[in-house]
Amino acid sequence: MKLNKDLREMKKLFPKIIEYQKLADKNGINDIFQDNGGKLLQVLLITRLKVIPGREGNDAKDKKGNEYELKSANINLTRSFSTHHHMNPTIIKKYRKVDWIFAVYEGIRLKKIYKLSPMKLKPYYDKWETKWKTDGKKDINNPKIPLKFVEKNGTLIYDYDKDPLF
Repeated sequence: MKLNKDLREMKKLFPKIIEYQKLADKNGINDIFQDNGGKLLQVLLITRLKVIPGREGNDAKDKKGNEYELKSANINLTRSFSTHHHMNPTIIKKYRKVDWIFAVYEGIRLKKIYKLSPMKLKPYYDKWETKWKTDGKKDINNPKIPLKFVEKNGTLIYDYDKDPLF
C-alpha cells in the first residue's frame, strides 16, 4: 500500500497512541477513543481518582472510597455540561450523595478542573425534581449545568494557565 503524507504521519504517531492506551488500560479505561476515554484519563491522573467499572452508578472514586460524578465540556463547542439522558428522582438521589468533577476543555486541551459539592448543586437538583413532577413524572432529557455556574460556585483544582501539564 502506498502511503500518502497524512497516512505516513499517522503511522509515525501511532506507537505513542498505543503507549497512551497502555497507560489508560492500567487506569481502567479500555478505549481512549470511546466515551472520552483519553480525556477521562487526564482527569483521573490529575485528581488521583480511579474509574469505577461499568456504565451504572458514579464514575470514579478516591482512595477513601468516596465516589464522584465526572463531567466534561469542550468550550469550543458548548458552554454547559450534559448530565443524564433520563433525569429522574432516582438519578437525582444518586447525584445528591457525591461531589462532581467538571473538566473544561478547549478542543483536546484540558484547561481547568472544578469540584462542586452536592450542596452547591442543590438548586439544580431541586429544579429538576420540580420539573419532573410538573411534567407528569416524565424523565428529563439531559438537563445542562452552565459553565458560568461551575466557574462561580466550584473549587478550582486544576488550571492549565498556572500548571500546564498536557
